[in-house]
Amino acid sequence: MKRGISFTQAFFTLLQRDLKIAVRHRGDIFNPLLFFIMVVTLFPLGIGPEPQMLARVAPGIIWVAALLASMLSLERLFKADFSDGSLEQMLLSPQPLSILVLAKVLAHWILTGVPLIIIAPLLAVLLNLDTNSYGALIATLTLGTPVLSLLGAIGVALTVGLRKGGVLLSLLILPLYIPVLIFATSAIDAAGMNLPYDGQLAIIGAMLIGSLTLAPFAIGASLRVSTN
Repeated sequence: MKRGISFTQAFFTLLQRDLKIAVRHRGDIFNPLLFFIMVVTLFPLGIGPEPQMLARVAPGIIWVAALLASMLSLERLFKADFSDGSLEQMLLSPQPLSILVLAKVLAHWILTGVPLIIIAPLLAVLLNLDTNSYGALIATLTLGTPVLSLLGAIGVALTVGLRKGGVLLSLLILPLYIPVLIFATSAIDAAGMNLPYDGQLAIIGAMLIGSLTLAPFAIGASLRVSTN
């Protein structure tokens, strides 16, 4: 990138670049979404069609499927840039590395998280989710999926130089995902019982703010360690 470019220009240039690349490789967009749909639709076949049973486990099913779908697309976050040398250019850029990696994480969330937020309420109908829970479902996914992308990017940055880092990546980031999963499903359950769930949303929101503040620096530091 040119030395005279501003932080904002660098951010949106890299964001636009990643989105254009993803459009050319549509499988990168559709594979996690198809995986999410398959996981959610297969669960009723395994546990039975009883509406009460499905309604009780629906929050967990949707959120576990969203978590796994997010993980499925994470490994490619820095792989292509590492292979073609773009990652080294990012590391040598005069722009703050935290700004550049945040643009890449945002692109990942737009391509993975936003489609999940859109399709999840439709799939929730198959699981007989309580009508009172749809607002909580959308709210938790809107707040929680960016956290998944930010935390997952830290694990990807640590394993970017490994040829087969998929298993290690899962071991690194799954423990970080558990708090999001717990509070998100708790909020949806509370909404289904007509109980307040503001506290759970506030905690997930705090996780999002903390991740937005700290994760870009952790990702940048991890990339420098992995590429040296």
